[in-house]
Amino acid sequence: MVIEPEGIRYVLARDQTAVFIDVRESSEFATGSVANAMNIPRSLVRPEKDTDEIKAAKDDGRLPMNDHNTRIVVFGRDKEQARYVAKAIAREAFHNVSFFEGSYEAFVQVVRE
Repeated sequence: MVIEPEGIRYVLARDQTAVFIDVRESSEFATGSVANAMNIPRSLVRPEKDTDEIKAAKDDGRLPMNDHNTRIVVFGRDKEQARYVAKAIAREAFHNVSFFEGSYEAFVQVVRE
């Protein structure tokens, strides 16, 4: 599911349990991201269920294993990156996953407004 800028603003203002996932590469993430974002690099995500980086994110707490209904917002360098990882997360029985269709820069702009 796509999340629009208004939805991002709503989540930031009202949902303190939401998890933000930045799917840019680790080197890009290391230069900065939005506050409290977790990194799941797109290049490490495979299409198979419960493998590689998604499994690691479930095991190390980057994904909310205690409540699969927790809102998860995925963003990345572009729409394709974000959509791919959002689909992979949703395949793992997370029920409230959305992705931002814009660029990383556009996402940061929305967050800072």
